[in-house]
Amino acid sequence: MSVLVYTESENGKFKKAAFEAASYAKGIADKLGSSVTAVSINAENTAELGKYGVSKVLEVSNDKLSKFNADAYADVITQAAKNEDAKVVILSQTANDKYLAPLLAVNLEAGYAPNVVALPESTEPFQVKRNAFTNKAFNLTTISSDVKIVGLAKNAFGVKENEGEASVESFEPSLDESDFSVNVESVDKATNKITIADAEIVVSGGRGLKGPENWGMIEELAEVLGAATACSKPVSDMGWRPHSEHVGQTGKPVAANLYIAVGISGAIQHLAGINASKNKVVINNDPEAPFFKAADYGVVGDAFEVVPKLIEKLKEFKANNA
Repeated sequence: MSVLVYTESENGKFKKAAFEAASYAKGIADKLGSSVTAVSINAENTAELGKYGVSKVLEVSNDKLSKFNADAYADVITQAAKNEDAKVVILSQTANDKYLAPLLAVNLEAGYAPNVVALPESTEPFQVKRNAFTNKAFNLTTISSDVKIVGLAKNAFGVKENEGEASVESFEPSLDESDFSVNVESVDKATNKITIADAEIVVSGGRGLKGPENWGMIEELAEVLGAATACSKPVSDMGWRPHSEHVGQTGKPVAANLYIAVGISGAIQHLAGINASKNKVVINNDPEAPFFKAADYGVVGDAFEVVPKLIEKLKEFKANNA
């Protein structure tokens, strides 16, 4: 079985999720005694994928694909998979890839397993471990179709560098007007800060901060840690923070390596959205807050006293270890 990985990029730069997906594809290829081919769309420096286990890159350069279009991108990846006779296709679990997955599954008559957290338990039958029940449990899923699509959960496998080089080939898929029946007119994004989707560390605030005027310490803590900022649903509903920062079951899911919750009680909808995070730290003055039951580490105390002291100690640590 050959392995194809779609390596997502934005403004010509590969996302961290692309390197993680490539690393995971290499792990599967090693199990299968195969190699990894990546397909990239309007990305720069595609040869760097060789550092993450990719042997060959199919490089697509097309101005029509400058903005993400699920139908067109799915058509490109479908043609790449058929061109390489790929039996395993690896995707990330970014918002874009979640649109692509069902389209690819139909195009390739493939079984699709999302939220995969580890390399296959076995390759015959092809069985993968997945998050289930909003990350409260795992299940083992067998994909029995000839072509198999795996959606890798964020931060589940990590980025692993390999010694190797990737050859780069120009790939020119055939696209027709039906691929562009839906057009993207414009995209508005937050700039000059780490996004929740790409962050390994997230600092999140809740109603315990008492008002938007107190958000400076959340932003300062995030800056010291190189983290993204987030918030609970009530905070975004009250207009203290933009909805783009709302995390939880009805907001954005978070699968960070470290999630710090400040002044968040821990409603079940919020916990469902952050359960995939590996380490959860809670700062709250209510020892009975539900979040403490889900936390790996907890601090019972006033956030207005704890957070400034934490920032001070982190700055001191960084200065002494620069």
